[in-house]
Amino acid sequence: MTIQKDTCQTSTTEMSRLLEKQKEAYLTSPLPSKDERIDKLNKLNDALFEFKDRLIRAVSVDFSHRSESETLMLEIIPLLEGIAYNRKRIRKWMKPEKRHSPITLLPAKVEVYYQPVGVVGIVVPWNFPIFLGLSPLIGAISAGNKAMIKTSEFAPQTSAIIKQMLASVFHESEVTVIEGEVEVSRAFTSLPFDHLVFTGATNVGKQVMKSAAENLTPVTLELGGKSPAIIHNSFPIKEAASRLAFGKALNAGQVCVSPDYIMCPEGQEHELAKAFVDIFSTRYPNIRNNADYTAIISERQLARLNNIIKDAEEKGATIITINPADETFEGTRKMPMTLMLNVNDDMLVMQEEIFGPILPILTYTGIKDALNYISAKDRPLALYYFDWDKKRADEVMQSTHSGGACINDSMTHVMVDDIPFGGIGASGMGHYHGHEGFLNFSKAKGIVRKGRINTIDFIAPPWNNTMFRLLSKFQLWRLKR
Repeated sequence: MTIQKDTCQTSTTEMSRLLEKQKEAYLTSPLPSKDERIDKLNKLNDALFEFKDRLIRAVSVDFSHRSESETLMLEIIPLLEGIAYNRKRIRKWMKPEKRHSPITLLPAKVEVYYQPVGVVGIVVPWNFPIFLGLSPLIGAISAGNKAMIKTSEFAPQTSAIIKQMLASVFHESEVTVIEGEVEVSRAFTSLPFDHLVFTGATNVGKQVMKSAAENLTPVTLELGGKSPAIIHNSFPIKEAASRLAFGKALNAGQVCVSPDYIMCPEGQEHELAKAFVDIFSTRYPNIRNNADYTAIISERQLARLNNIIKDAEEKGATIITINPADETFEGTRKMPMTLMLNVNDDMLVMQEEIFGPILPILTYTGIKDALNYISAKDRPLALYYFDWDKKRADEVMQSTHSGGACINDSMTHVMVDDIPFGGIGASGMGHYHGHEGFLNFSKAKGIVRKGRINTIDFIAPPWNNTMFRLLSKFQLWRLKR
């Protein structure tokens, strides 16, 4: 049954009630045990298996067609991997950490406790409506928090299934789903959460941060941007094309870490374009009715992408449309992969995140020129560098800023639970996934524990006492370089 968008609105009053209920539930159990957290993760794990097929079908309906294999590989399996990873490590993460005590406080025990922040609000985008809602939830649960999830209004079928799935295993005082249009999202981000996670466009992220600031709510922002790929002139062009084509084709380029443009050695751009066309055509010999190739999420997004192509063509770019079966796409939201040569910064394609199957190829004469070009722009969410030389690759990693990176690959860093995922500058702030997710949704509380012996009595005022003078002289001598 199709769910109508306008039938699933949650009022501001209801959202406030749910938040208050979750805060009350948190106060009754401010530090859930390891077993309680693992039990919640197990429930989520089992629910994902039970609802897997329904979720995959729902995403495909929302996109008009989404490759089932992509949803399984990019959303369901990474969530199950994340649950398994966290579940094995929660005991270790929860354990108080011993820290160093200064001489003036001895004998004292110094520790850091990791305490749940309380209620975490999660705003979910449409491009990965399962993973980008439930991945932060895994971190929030692992850290012992409650959570409210605002699903995307552009993925109503998926939203309905996620709501049904979570309600089957969690009480609304633990985890709950909020549905609704843009005005509901605005009201949601204005609520006094203890932490707020937003994934989406940079301009919207700025508004979310302003709303959160009214409540002094800390935020994690995953915003995307123009993630570049750099190919060193020694790297095999066909190999680079193969690895980039795989990443760019996923979800038809509708990924926040999708390669947004390629920096190619001057003179090799046509070879790269030809190799990319050949590889893409082999993997996707047709597009219109190809079950492996995902459609564009909405008519609005499709029109935006077509406008980017039109703008570039009018301003002198060479457009290469990869359409192996020479199909037409009227009546569908399928869009062929499009390469662009001879692009410049005056074109829309180089001014905004593409978020679709369009890939400009730029050229450079020296690797420093490529790095200077990238460094002059906003810091991206991801950077991809292709070079077998480890020393050069390390230098590029050390001299550039990006949320994450891959060397000789694209996008696969997001699949690793043992490294943080997050942006920097215009591409976001904060981290989650794995241990960083646990830390992100925890308050690190420093604690000093004193015993029966109070050494402060020996140096307490009046300050001209002998012990204070001796101790201060010793400290100054010890700390002098």
